[in-house]
Amino acid sequence: MKRHLLTIVTVLAVALPAVRLLGQAGDPVVGTWVLNLSKSKFSPGPGPKSETRTYVVAGQEIKASSKGVDADGKPTAAAWTVNYDGKDRPQTGDPNVDTLSLKRVDAFTTESTEKKAGKVVVTGTRVISRDGKLMTITVKGTTAKGQTFNDVMVYDKQ
Repeated sequence: MKRHLLTIVTVLAVALPAVRLLGQAGDPVVGTWVLNLSKSKFSPGPGPKSETRTYVVAGQEIKASSKGVDADGKPTAAAWTVNYDGKDRPQTGDPNVDTLSLKRVDAFTTESTEKKAGKVVVTGTRVISRDGKLMTITVKGTTAKGQTFNDVMVYDKQ
């Protein structure tokens, strides 16, 4: 009986981390996404001229980066590394926020909270289509200048 129990414990000790890694590797967000301006809405506008996001598995986390061109034609770049644990993680490249936290609703849906100096300034939802070809990010928030916004950004997977 002890030997059988030891075998079960050993199998679980090896299998559970592997299952967790497979879960991240199989995350539908992993890959490169390009903003589809014709399907996106920025209120108030104008929105960016372009944006490409890349998500990769980094151990137990997802490492993300974005590059693009803002409405004024200036280059943009941001980076963040997250887990779906709801804990604040540093975010760089956006003057309006300094942390991001994510909570997974299901395999295709994630809720986000972004903060600046500990204060919630942006909340949102990321939904990936069941076929894995579209990612829609809906956000509501307030800029550092006090302007409210409500954006729907649609990305095509490359």
